Amino acid sequence: MSVTKLIKCVILDLDGTLLNTDGIVCNVLKISLGKYGKEWDGRETLKIVGKTPFEAASAVVEDYGLPCSPVEFVSELSPLFSQQWCNIKALPGANRLIKHLKSNGVPMALASNSPKESIDAKISFHDGWKDSFSVIIGGDEVRTGKPSPDIFFEAARRLRMEPSSCLVIEDSLPGVTAGKAAEMKVVVVPSLPKQSHLYTAADEVINSLFDLQLEKWGLPPFADWVERTLPIDPWYIGGPVIKGFGRGSKVLGIPTANLSTKDCPDLLAQYPSGVYFGWAGLSTRGIFKMVMSIGWNPYFSNKEKTIEPWLLHEFTEDFYGEELRLVIVGYIRPEFNFPSLESLIAKIHEDRRVAERALDLPLYSSYKNNSHLRIS
Repeated sequence: MSVTKLIKCVILDLDGTLLNTDGIVCNVLKISLGKYGKEWDGRETLKIVGKTPFEAASAVVEDYGLPCSPVEFVSELSPLFSQQWCNIKALPGANRLIKHLKSNGVPMALASNSPKESIDAKISFHDGWKDSFSVIIGGDEVRTGKPSPDIFFEAARRLRMEPSSCLVIEDSLPGVTAGKAAEMKVVVVPSLPKQSHLYTAADEVINSLFDLQLEKWGLPPFADWVERTLPIDPWYIGGPVIKGFGRGSKVLGIPTANLSTKDCPDLLAQYPSGVYFGWAGLSTRGIFKMVMSIGWNPYFSNKEKTIEPWLLHEFTEDFYGEELRLVIVGYIRPEFNFPSLESLIAKIHEDRRVAERALDLPLYSSYKNNSHLRIS
């Protein structure tokens, strides 16, 4: 029997793995630092992701030269964070994963560097989460938080499992270090964009929870993929078509109808990069099948996260400035780099074929009549 067949339980991190806390952390830090005449620029993000509240506060206090102690800074931040817990959204794929593991009888533990009281408050806003976990442990319940393995050893002890039979799912470097130090298998979904090269210690690096293949670890596989696509809760975006990088038609032979990302930073932060599909409505032209990429397009090394829809129709003229509405209904694959332009183009056309076939299925075709697409 292979090692992966010995996995019997899953230990999950919370912030950045199941909950999209990054935006709230940034907003709170902007407010707090503003009181000191400082501006949060995100430069300390790598230093605070996955750390205990005290460690994160210490890094910010030191780097910004704040006239307070880390303990005092934590005291300032805590009430601000508490006011925001009700606004934290589950990351895409989180509810799917928790429901799947629970329905298949896989024991789960939640192990976070956050204080236990904070964990309880956060998950109270997500139906069924608290009852899904056999064990919930906060960083204040062990001697040393991650990257020490203490919290994972304690989770295994409470689950009555050997550490070697545990699969850890994390998003941060401290979490990966802790999981491996506990001699557990670790899958990481990096919360920091374009930083996957930092997580080589993990057993597997994946783009998002959508891409988790539990069968690799001897756990019950997801059974919700349909015709090489994953149905997702629909999301809606729109705006005027803008000029992009000029490479869609000229370089790839694939004309994309780009949308500005300035008006939807929260949406961009919430959804993982990858290839999605759905329906597109143009104000004067009708409704069309659509496949799109969201992300940094590694082959072209985008500096910013972009949304690049490809409307699957032959248009005879450009339509810059025209209102475009999108209903995204499914996921195809993660974003990844390609060895050549030809291989990239071939994959994009394969994505088109997958999307075109899928959108004929009743599961997806019904969204063609969604009111969001009809622009008066």
